Amino acid sequence: MLIAKFRMNRKSITIICVSLFCFNMVFGQKTKDLIESGDKALSDNDYFGAAIYFNKAINQDSSDIVIQYKYAEASRLNYDYSIAEHWYSKVIKQDATGRLYPQCSFWLAVIKKNQGKYKEAKKLFDKYAKRNKKKKDDYFVRKANWEVSACDYAEFLVSSPDKSINMVHLDSMVNSKVSEYAPIEVDSVLYFSSLRDTKDKDKKHHVNFNKIYTSVQDSIRWKKAKELDSVFNKNGIHNANTAFNDDFTRVFISRCEQKNSQDFMCEIFSSVYENGRWQELKSLPGEINMKGYTNTQPAVGFLGDKEVLFFSSNRPGGAGKMDIWYCKLKKDGTYGKATNAGKKVNSEEDEITPYYCKPCQELFFSSTWWKGLGGFDIFKSEYKNDEFNEAKNLGTPINSNYNDIYFTINSKKTQAFISSNRKGSYFEEKESCCNDIYSFKIPQINEPPKKIDSAKVFVTQMKLLVPLTLYFHNDEPDKRTTAITTTKNYKKTFEDYSVLRDQYKKEYSKGANDKNYERALNDIETFFDDSVDAGMQDLDKFSELLKKVLIGNEKVVITMKGYCSPLASTDYNINLAKRRVSSLVNYFMEYESGFFVKYVNNPNPKEGSITFKEEDIGELKACANVSDDYFDTKNSIYSPAAALERKIQIIAISTISSDK
Repeated sequence: MLIAKFRMNRKSITIICVSLFCFNMVFGQKTKDLIESGDKALSDNDYFGAAIYFNKAINQDSSDIVIQYKYAEASRLNYDYSIAEHWYSKVIKQDATGRLYPQCSFWLAVIKKNQGKYKEAKKLFDKYAKRNKKKKDDYFVRKANWEVSACDYAEFLVSSPDKSINMVHLDSMVNSKVSEYAPIEVDSVLYFSSLRDTKDKDKKHHVNFNKIYTSVQDSIRWKKAKELDSVFNKNGIHNANTAFNDDFTRVFISRCEQKNSQDFMCEIFSSVYENGRWQELKSLPGEINMKGYTNTQPAVGFLGDKEVLFFSSNRPGGAGKMDIWYCKLKKDGTYGKATNAGKKVNSEEDEITPYYCKPCQELFFSSTWWKGLGGFDIFKSEYKNDEFNEAKNLGTPINSNYNDIYFTINSKKTQAFISSNRKGSYFEEKESCCNDIYSFKIPQINEPPKKIDSAKVFVTQMKLLVPLTLYFHNDEPDKRTTAITTTKNYKKTFEDYSVLRDQYKKEYSKGANDKNYERALNDIETFFDDSVDAGMQDLDKFSELLKKVLIGNEKVVITMKGYCSPLASTDYNINLAKRRVSSLVNYFMEYESGFFVKYVNNPNPKEGSITFKEEDIGELKACANVSDDYFDTKNSIYSPAAALERKIQIIAISTISSDK
């Protein structure tokens, strides 16, 4: 199975895991037509649709061995293991010699293993291997022989779990009923990928486009996830797999286009942090993005003192299917030749989701070949004497008999994360359809001794909050004036705005029927939670970090930008945008009884300083859902679309260390 294959709504190994909505089908189709439709869906790798067609066909004729086998195949590929087991067993009873369906007993063995029935699976694998022993070079025979001992090892792993590990299923602030995966935590900010954005859809394939989100962890829990801005998330394409270089000045992500219901073509993109902001993402050169092949799941590591980019690709020259590759990250921003991680890491099946632990010099990855519990297991390989050593299974409870992928360790080296569709993951249609994010504590991993510049750490955390967006109620602050400054503090305007939540619900839901009424209330709740409140939380965190940075004698330039609507981009609206920026400056000037005042334009070269820089007012893109009708307050003031236009941003932050 290629990593380019997306298990639609079946959180598997995929770069991006997609949730397919069941399409409407005509009832009363003839059995022959249903089989043809199911075959067509299978040829398009639409296993969900194929399973539905074959289910209807088998309800019309449950004795037909052809339909039984096709339904079993579609169910296996659709992760409906109990259904697949039932119908594979029926086929074997009718086709005892395996003349019609020689691989049936092999696939039943795979299903048994994926259900944790290791003794039964071993017998079936052994029987298949012995029956076909003359076919020594056949993949299925090789795999069956390998799985005989793998089933014994799986039983050992289950019988000896690591009892010191407590797997924590992240709650609904992060996980949802669709796929969440590719977690990476940097200084209490969790980056992950998800299909939850219903606003940006691939209508041809009936899926949401994948986006990258963040959630911030406080001392108690994770906060509600926020979608990153358009620098990271491009509409009309799948965005996933965030990775940072060692000093967090370069970010890598995957972007993927969908070929059919399961197959995607992916490229790796990168952005650098320059002039106080993340620059536009650019596709990496041919050394990484080999044309005509999938290249995905970037991760940065160090082999000795050489910084390298790991990734997964199905390019030629590997051991088979998806392999782990790496190339040198040169100081001039160019890349070395891609190198295969070798046969102790890669196999004739899939190796995916690489992650490299620099202090322990170990490569973590997931594989379906090396001895494991079923599906994808997570392995590690030590880098020693300039090569990767034998892959070792991480055991239980980290691994399960489901798909366990995307192992990472946080920047503090105290906690690890994985993605898994194991039992207990959230789902909408059926259990274990979808990946969720899990975490567990690990013993502190100590980095090699080095001088740590704490101010730079705090600067990095500030940069991760940019662009920082803040929102305002209509014509605030200071209604009906043409002034370009205000005496109001942004925090005061935020507090005044927050208490209007119920009024927004009332006004925006006017005239709606029951279904749309509930949707309108939810839209307002989402706007206030994810935009208004989240912006204020980010501003408070930004200010806390700014305080620490200034104490560390950094010179900081904060670039701000106000926006006005194209529906009425008059001088009045431009002045209103300037007042909003002024309220943010007032917030900083009044923060903690004026803590920042002494740093504003501080001339002392040996101390920290703040410079506020204001860019020209930006014009927002015209939005069809926003009314410019003065009397249509529901849509011109209280709709989320209109409210999202009333904003300012901290768009950049740059720093220079003061003279010592």
